[in-house]
Amino acid sequence: MKIGEKLKKLRLSNSLTQEELASRADLTKGYISQLENDATSPSISTLKDLLDVLGVSISEFFAQSPELEVVFGEQRRVVASEEGGLKVELLVPGAQNRTMDPALVTLLPGEAMDEQPFHEGEEFGFVLAGRVELILDGKSHLVRRDECFYFPSDRRHQVRNPGKTPARILWVVSPPTFFC
Repeated sequence: MKIGEKLKKLRLSNSLTQEELASRADLTKGYISQLENDATSPSISTLKDLLDVLGVSISEFFAQSPELEVVFGEQRRVVASEEGGLKVELLVPGAQNRTMDPALVTLLPGEAMDEQPFHEGEEFGFVLAGRVELILDGKSHLVRRDECFYFPSDRRHQVRNPGKTPARILWVVSPPTFFC
């Protein structure tokens, strides 16, 4: 990655405008724009000033980024729970270090998850197969294949399969607190 691209990425990850970064580093907005477009190169002292504002050392800035893993196949799934007619597979290993926890939940006909206690965050589910009954604060909602649900996790919630075929749900919890 070019210096300008890296600077822009750091600036954006710090939620700074070009003008804000320029002001904090005692530079001009035009110069920041030129840097980010690789139209000019900074001196070492200017680069250090910019990186100080962005909270990154020069060695961190030039360190090679580890290869980012983005594709996770079936062999990488971790079975978090498998009891009776409920199976929960974590789809992305190491989700405790991430902001969300995607899982594949399979419920056999007539099976139900235990009611989940209140916790922080949000939950999203997309029914891939079958249908489920979402019970949220005592109110029942039928969710069919190709439909989804979304709710804040600070509510009592439970899911059961009222159908005659297995139900599969892509379930995402944020932050990771997985519900098994």
